[in-house]
Amino acid sequence: MTPRRRQRGTRVAGVVLAGWLFADLLLVLALVSMADRPDPLAARPEPSGSADAPAERKPAGPPSVAREPEEFTVKGADKGSLVRQIGRETRRWEGRRAALVLTFGGGPGGTEYAHLVNSQLGRGRPGMFSGKTATDDFHDLSAAPSTAVVRVYFFTASGG
Repeated sequence: MTPRRRQRGTRVAGVVLAGWLFADLLLVLALVSMADRPDPLAARPEPSGSADAPAERKPAGPPSVAREPEEFTVKGADKGSLVRQIGRETRRWEGRRAALVLTFGGGPGGTEYAHLVNSQLGRGRPGMFSGKTATDDFHDLSAAPSTAVVRVYFFTASGG
């Protein structure tokens, strides 16, 4: 009877593991499909400036997501300080809109710290980070507590 219980527990663990692997596979496929979309504005020809030229049509469709992220680091647990750091560190990307943000908080409580940082993004740079920006919280055990590396994937075109 004991071997049968072990076998049943192994079977359940296998099903649970398969479910998680399937969910992870779907997440990877979704990210790949978002990153693989061409920029709809990149193929637009330059206007000729001639009055006889027909009016150009703007490409339609959703913006795509940049393949390479931009990255910055923040430190400390004070919300006001985090807002100032986010504003200062993202100034060089002014005018761009974030599509996806992956935040890696340091230490054993890194996931909670990453969540704190992500909750302050919209206050630090409201035009860049909106309620539509997807965020995810991770931890990095090799980093110091109360530090975070923020990876931002931007839209390649305006809209959406």
